[in-house]
Amino acid sequence: MNQQTWTDVDRYLGDLLAPPDPMLDAALEAATAAGLPQIQVSATQGKLLHLLARIRGARRILEIGTLGGYSTIWLARALPPDGRLVTLEIDPHHAEVARRNLDRAGLAGQVDVRVGPAIDSLAAMTDEDPFDLVFIDADKPGNPVYLERSLTLSRPGTVIVVDNVVRGGAVVDPSSADANVIGVRRCLEQLASDPRLDATALQTVGSKGYDGFAIAVVR
Repeated sequence: MNQQTWTDVDRYLGDLLAPPDPMLDAALEAATAAGLPQIQVSATQGKLLHLLARIRGARRILEIGTLGGYSTIWLARALPPDGRLVTLEIDPHHAEVARRNLDRAGLAGQVDVRVGPAIDSLAAMTDEDPFDLVFIDADKPGNPVYLERSLTLSRPGTVIVVDNVVRGGAVVDPSSADANVIGVRRCLEQLASDPRLDATALQTVGSKGYDGFAIAVVR
């Protein structure tokens, strides 16, 4: 088993269960043309986020880390007509690409793209209604703060998903000096110890390589 096998299987599953979609494909093409890093979720991962939001019956979604808006489209499509998604992006160029992609997909009216450091944006959201689902997929050193701030914007039953928590297996190394690994480990330790949360984590392989995600429910 190797990366090519994982990629081939991901392609097969994606073509079968998350088939090509004009708006999603256009979002990927626009992100590539704009020079954005190709680090968005895969099609099958995007479909998973979409299904989780539908299973939860989410009316309000918070996304931390927008990039080009690919995962944002998957999540926003799970909302009811009066639902709302707030997505936080530090890079103005990324945010502009995302806004164009969301507008093309007919979702601009349901999505609020907020630009600036996520820590600052979250700190300014004290008057927000609680969210039903939170997707954390931004800089990994910030994960512990993003998780804590997300909890203040949640309620019992809120689902929190944290992406990229395996780091190609590096997460098992307690002596790692990698800031990404340190941030992920601290976040996982919070998920395990915080009495407000019930959580698990899964390893994944696919077109994005070897990684994983954590998922928690607020008690």
